[in-house]
Amino acid sequence: MRKFQGKKLVVATHNEGKLDEVRALFASKSVEILSSKSLDLPEPIETEDNFIGNARIKAHSASKITSIPALADDSGITIAALNGAPGVYTADWAETPDGRDFSMAMKKTQEALTKISAPHPRLAQFRCTLVLAWPDGHDEIFEGVLAGQVVWPPRGLDGHGYDPVFQPNGYDITCGEMSFEGKNKISHRSIAFEKLARACFE
Repeated sequence: MRKFQGKKLVVATHNEGKLDEVRALFASKSVEILSSKSLDLPEPIETEDNFIGNARIKAHSASKITSIPALADDSGITIAALNGAPGVYTADWAETPDGRDFSMAMKKTQEALTKISAPHPRLAQFRCTLVLAWPDGHDEIFEGVLAGQVVWPPRGLDGHGYDPVFQPNGYDITCGEMSFEGKNKISHRSIAFEKLARACFE
């Protein structure tokens, strides 16, 4: 397992919600966090059908262009009754000509579950894969999973993506009803980050 030795890290995302979460997770580390958006890096085309493959594409692209280690995340929600969909296509379900609309994506998900009369609880997982890539092509991979269920109607105004319809196991509120700090303590991204921090930053 390679240790991170640098002072700067590129977070390969244009998603402000993800960037805020990663910055919060790195708050105790003496690392300057840069983002693909702030560096005006292109968004590479994600051509893989799995989280690891797409995270690798993003991390290696950013690291190669900047000559700085880069961290990329590919994440999504997998719903058992939909055979794991939307999965790696979670963001695609939200695409519109005017950008991403997760309210529409959540409604589309609910309609798909209703159409097949999916039984309750509608088991689901938030999944996150982090890839830390170096300019020489080396990378390390870390995965985090938060198990729960999809609920309807959406609850809570906080968070992003599918947070308002995802209720983690052991909770009676959705991720959208949790505080930013509360969600960050249990999120799939924080689970993956803890593995990354122990392996590469300690």
